[in-house]
Amino acid sequence: MRKKILVILFTLPLSIFAQVGIETTEPSKTLDVNGEVRIRTTPATMNESAVKDSILVVDNLGNVNRASSKNVINSYYKTFVKGHFSTSTPYSLNLSSGKAKITFDYSEFDVNSEFNTTTNTYTAKQDGIYFVSVQIKANSTVGVANNFGVAITKNGTVLNRNSFANISVLSVNVSPPVRQVTTLIELNTNDTITFEVVSDLSIVQILGNSEDSFFTIYQVR
Repeated sequence: MRKKILVILFTLPLSIFAQVGIETTEPSKTLDVNGEVRIRTTPATMNESAVKDSILVVDNLGNVNRASSKNVINSYYKTFVKGHFSTSTPYSLNLSSGKAKITFDYSEFDVNSEFNTTTNTYTAKQDGIYFVSVQIKANSTVGVANNFGVAITKNGTVLNRNSFANISVLSVNVSPPVRQVTTLIELNTNDTITFEVVSDLSIVQILGNSEDSFFTIYQVR
């Protein structure tokens, strides 16, 4: 009886710490499967906390780990940006070529660090469908123009524009001073978005207040 007990005591730790390999003679984990895995039955759970924190993910080496659903979502849907001018002082734009980039230089929030406040350019970090909007409000001194508006550009090419004539009567501007445009845009990684004022005026002043002139970008898919 004593010999049998000794055998059990010595062999039990070996079985606890052993690594099992399927289709491999050199397992690197407790269970190392070199091939496809099939689970025939997976019971449903009503445990809300388990649903929030029980997603299995597989890395590029085939290792299976657990990740929270929040982290999985945040790893892909990250683009939320709102920006405007850094001061409320009116900004003058020179439109010698009929257009000029709007120099938004402040991010109210940018959760994925995609908007460059120095170049006034948004650069996508991932493929997807994006909702983009921009609004500007011109200074009351804006002159008469056949064309005055705002545009959204992708990689330097205008995609959407809202522009119309600016009219004044007895030196009083009677046209709406606000121009705005919204659109859905498909972007690939490293595609850029910028905003432009388009007009046949030579100089335009835009109000710098964040409630008057601003832009938003967020990823919907």
